[in-house]
This record gives sequence, structure tokens and C-alpha cells, in this order.
Amino acid sequence: MPRWIAPLLAAACTLIGLSSPLRADPVPEAHRSNADLSSTIEEGKLRRMIGQMVLVGFVGDSPDDDGYKRVVKQAEAGEITGVIYLGRNISSLDAVRQLNNGLQKYSASPLFIAIDQEGGRIQRLTGDIGFREVPSEATVAKTLSPDEAGAVYRNLASDLSSLGFNLNLAPVVDLNVNPANPIIGKLGRSFSADPEEVELYAKAFVEAHRSKGVLTALKHFPGHGSSTKDSHKGMADVTKTWSEKELQPYRNLIASGDVDMVMAAHVINAKLAFSPDIPSSLSKATLTGLLRENMHFKGVVISDDMQMQAITDNVSFEDSVLRAVRAGNDILIFANDKHPDPAIPEKIAALLSAEARRDPEMLDRIKKSYENVMRLKRKLGATVSQDTTVVRER
Repeated sequence: MPRWIAPLLAAACTLIGLSSPLRADPVPEAHRSNADLSSTIEEGKLRRMIGQMVLVGFVGDSPDDDGYKRVVKQAEAGEITGVIYLGRNISSLDAVRQLNNGLQKYSASPLFIAIDQEGGRIQRLTGDIGFREVPSEATVAKTLSPDEAGAVYRNLASDLSSLGFNLNLAPVVDLNVNPANPIIGKLGRSFSADPEEVELYAKAFVEAHRSKGVLTALKHFPGHGSSTKDSHKGMADVTKTWSEKELQPYRNLIASGDVDMVMAAHVINAKLAFSPDIPSSLSKATLTGLLRENMHFKGVVISDDMQMQAITDNVSFEDSVLRAVRAGNDILIFANDKHPDPAIPEKIAALLSAEARRDPEMLDRIKKSYENVMRLKRKLGATVSQDTTVVRER
């Protein structure tokens, strides 16, 4: 057994009861009565904190579209931390700039404006509308030095920033363990099978974006590169194919301070979750025990899209949200792609607010996530509230 797993065995003990697929965690014993807990919470403040944990997609590519108007109202009310763009939101560069300016103008607090602009097959902004495309990660690593890649990625980040984007959900730091992997290897989304090479190019990507004021997110933790299935279409199990070397880029980049966000993957990895049923994105052993405590990551953990079939085919909306937050995710993505639900922020706020009033540990998790998100937003140079107090001094 690798030495780094030993400290996680204690965390495993709390998860041993999770043998049935995705059942709820046992409710922790309350440290104070429900009435006492309820009296310490200001509902408006709690809901604003929960809002900073929700990033959504919207339908529309014009300020006149109902989907855009709805998300502007949610931003104005402090119900969301940001938005994610898909291809459906992009009609022209000028239109995108106008949408982003409107979102930030009316938002109650600075928003994350996010996009998946990895390069190659995965880029929402394309040459068809006049955007400078970049090669896939695989092509970059094969044809450019890390310094040359940095120049390419600085141009990318500059172009994104000029349109109002401040978060690129990239780079992919999955190792190309399985070149036939339908969602990573086959799409050229991995820099290399060599963890040191992946680390070098990912560092170039991150630092290039930071130089232009754009945040990044390493994905897909703890490693999606060895899978034989696509988690967009169902559960992918990497237990037998995953190896410890897939953590190396994360571990080294975290140690060097080159990580803003880490995206949690919807893959089964029983070696880390200590369960054959729990995806990494819902695993406290993986996100808190390994990523936070063992690897000392203090930034923001963001889920992959919570509406991917790996989640929706196996667990209810309510259970997935509660489990994701308890596991250690600070931000939940609901891209609203195939089945858009514009009421997602309100539903999450009601669910987590009720749970926080019942369970002090959930309240503490919400507070911690809020602190993590606000600290990251301050990196953007944004003026955000320093007040992270949910519970009054007792």
C-alpha cells in the first residue's frame, strides 16, 4: 500500500457504511438543538453564501432572451456565483462581450464568467466567429516547448479576458494512460502520458492565464485518463486502471502554488473513495481526505457538471447536492445543457438552507466554501465583502 494512503484510512472508517449505491451519509449527531441552531442563522446571509456555491448555464445568446434575463436576475439577487458558457450562448464576439458586461453590471457581487476553452476539439469560441483557436493539448505538447506553449496560452487568455471571461475551466491534467479513452485520449485532451510533461505544460497554461487576469481549473481529479467510458454518458470506473502517478501533476502544482481550482471528476475510484459505488465528486475520502488534508490544497474545489449522466442516472438531485457539498465541493456546476432548469439556484438554496438549520456540520461546510470562493474572487482584483460570518459569536 502506498504510504500516502495510510493517513486516509481513518477517513475510510466513516464511509464504511456506504456499501449501497449512493445512499445518504449518516446524519451526524447535532452539537446543539435545532432551535438553538436556527436562532444563530440569518436567512438572507445564509442564502447569499449558498449562492456563491452555484454556477449555472443558461439558454440564450442575446440580452433579449428569457434565459439570459433570468440569470441576470439571479446574479442581481446573489443566487449564483457565476455562469458557464456553452456553444448555444455564442453568436458573435460582440454579443458575448455584451452579455458578459451586462452580467457583471447587475450582479450583486463579482461573477465567475466561465468557459471550457481547452483547445482542439474542446473550445466553445471558434474561428467561425473570429476567435483565435488554439491547438489541442496533445498537439501543443508534441509541437511546442513549454515556453512556446506559454506564448500561445497568453494570447488565449488575453482574448478571453477581452470578452469578459475570467475563468477558463482548463487545463486537463489527466494522463493519457488510455489513448483510446473516448472522452480524453481520443479527443487529444491530454498533454502526455508522462506526469512530468503534463505538469510542465499545465504550469505554462496556468501562469499564462494568470498573467492576463484569468483563473483556471485543473481537471479531472483524481484522474480520468485511464477510463474506458465517458462520464457524460454514465458511470466510468477507473479502480483497476488508475495509478498513483496520476496524482503527481496535482500534487506538484499545488505545492508550487499554481492551482486556483481543482475540478472533481464523476469517476468511480474505489482505491481512493474506499467504496465501489461512490464517484470521486461525491467522496469525502477523496476530496477532503486526499485533496485537502493529504495534498494540502486550500483553493476552490469545483464539481464537474452535476447534470452529467454519471450522476443523474444514479442519484437524485437532492442527494447529489447534499453529498457533493459534504464531500468538499465548494462550487457545483449545473450547465443546464440537455434538460435546462432555470430554477436550479432556488432549489439548491432551499435544500442547503434547510439542511444547514438541521445539521451544524453542513452549516460549517457552507461557511468554509463561501470563504474559499471569496478568497479566490479577491485574486481577480474584485472588491468583495470580507464578512464571512454566518454564526454569531456565542
